[in-house]
Amino acid sequence: MPRYALKVEYQGAPFAGWQRQKEQTSVQGAIETALARLEPREHTIAAAGRTDAGVHALGQVAHCDLSRDWDPFRLSEALNYHLKPAPVAIVACAQVSNDWHARFSAVERRYLFRLMMRRAPATHEAGQVWQVKHALDVGAMQAAADQLIGRHDFTTFRSTICQAASPFKTLDELRIEDVESFFGREVQFHVRARSFLHNQVRSFVGTLERVGAGAWTPDDVGRALATRDRAACGPVCPPQGLYLAAVRYPEDPFA
Repeated sequence: MPRYALKVEYQGAPFAGWQRQKEQTSVQGAIETALARLEPREHTIAAAGRTDAGVHALGQVAHCDLSRDWDPFRLSEALNYHLKPAPVAIVACAQVSNDWHARFSAVERRYLFRLMMRRAPATHEAGQVWQVKHALDVGAMQAAADQLIGRHDFTTFRSTICQAASPFKTLDELRIEDVESFFGREVQFHVRARSFLHNQVRSFVGTLERVGAGAWTPDDVGRALATRDRAACGPVCPPQGLYLAAVRYPEDPFA
């Protein structure tokens, strides 16, 4: 059975997350239903990461095994036809070897978080950003974020229902940018690592927002990390500003 890699873009708002669920709409379920329209049978696809309810993707990667040889372009076009009107799109498709795996072959995940600083309600960007009404000190936030770079026990920033075997992860980048857009001032968090714990990025952003607002100092974040205690974490921010931006492999299957 030939295997295909799919680069997937989606808006997370209508979905209960990536993972297939019996009684709720999921991104995985939408794609598997579209595949069943092409090859009528049950399909199971695997993804580079399971995003939570409300989380978006610009470059999620999944793979599927099909019975017939498909031209990758025709496969992506057919899937996009059957995915309508769900806000899910296959933006690239490639045939890969049978031992290639969307999750286990990945060597890096990149996330983007968008936080809008604006008093007026978001209209065009509603559901795409986390909005706060107060100004944030981006320099203080970056000073705090720098203390999280490297290999650490991230128990403080890990959900209590996280199923990862170990709380130790290596964070390669947590870069914060102050961006002026047509919609207002936006703080963007660029986060990069081989893998992440459940709710790790949202825990980072929620805690760093408290630093930017002046409720925490940068050193408070370092102390919270050192406690290795979930109770020391700041508030977990809402999901709507979070995007799985990209997944990197030793060789880009879509090149």
